[in-house]
Order: sequence, then C-alpha cells, then structure tokens
Amino acid sequence: MGKRKVTFLDTFIDNVASLSLYIESKGLPHTAIQYKNKIYDFIEQLDFNLVEYSKCRDPERALLGLKCVIFNKKYTMVFYQFENEVIIN
Repeated sequence: MGKRKVTFLDTFIDNVASLSLYIESKGLPHTAIQYKNKIYDFIEQLDFNLVEYSKCRDPERALLGLKCVIFNKKYTMVFYQFENEVIIN
C-alpha cells in the first residue's frame, strides 16, 4: 500500500480560517497563528497509511462513511479515508 494523498475540502479550510479570525479578533494574533499551526501539525501526525480510523459515533456521519478523531478535547475532525486518499471535511 502506497502513501495516501491528503486533500482538504474548502469547508475545512474555511472553518480553520474562521477559528483563527475569531481568536485574532480577541486581540491574540500570535495565538491564532499558533493554533492554526497546531491543527495542521495534528493532522500531519495522524498516520493515515498505517491506521484505519474508526467511523464516527454519530449515526448520521457513520452512515455517510465519515471517520472522526478528536482534536484538543474540544473539536471533532471528520474525514473520508479511502485506499489511496484521505479527504478532510
């Protein structure tokens, strides 16, 4: 099995941008950049090539075939995991 390509959907990118703008609007521009970097570092450390992540516990998301991982004990990152590609939603 080769390396899986990771694709970010526009919704994910927009959500990360919105979160960064919210943190920045609170007067914390450096923290906003750090938090955004922390999100992408978390995604990088996920081993999509070796681990088959479990489906989401939410029945609607599970029926759609979405996989879920928790980020920072507060956020749920959902994605599709295929044989050659991971699509982060």
